[in-house]
Formats: sequence, structure tokens, C-alpha cells
Amino acid sequence: MLMEETTKPRGQEQTEKSEATIQIGNYPVMESAIEVLSILGKRSKVILKAKGNSIPNAVAIANIITEKMLNGNSKVEKIILDTVAAAGIGDMTSTVEIILIKT
Repeated sequence: MLMEETTKPRGQEQTEKSEATIQIGNYPVMESAIEVLSILGKRSKVILKAKGNSIPNAVAIANIITEKMLNGNSKVEKIILDTVAAAGIGDMTSTVEIILIKT
């Protein structure tokens, strides 16, 4: 498996068992999109998480899923942007969560 699927509870947001959280890395985009598509076939909601240099890959995967593979049958529900500061160093890393749902 190229990406890591997590099913840890996330407080109030993950009350449904129909969602999956996927960590996006610097893997080939098309392979990752096919893997996300297979997970979206089993679940109604997928959360793509990425940070740093893998953010463009997450955006590309979301576009491939919503515009090419499941055109009209899926959409981006929400995009959450954040910045995380490393402790004591001062470097900041951007993070993104893209929530895809089947319609």
C-alpha cells in the first residue's frame, strides 16, 4: 500500500464509519489516485492529508478523482489549510486536508 490509511478517532468529526483518512506522500500521482478511488468505492468520505512538498500531489489527486474519474459523482466537501511550527526551531510547515465525498 502506497499510502497509509488511518482509522483513529478524531473527536466529533469521525463519528461515521464511512470515512477514511489518507496520508499523501511523494508517490506517483496516478497510482495514488487509483488507490484513493478504490477506498472511495468502499467508503462515502475520504480525507486526504498532506504536508510540505506533498501538498501539490494531494491537490492533483483530488482533481483527478473529482474531475476525471468520478466526474459528477464526487465533490470536494471542504479544504482545511494549516501551518505547523517546529518546536524551538522556527521553521513552519504547511498542511492541508482535502475532504472528498461521493454524491
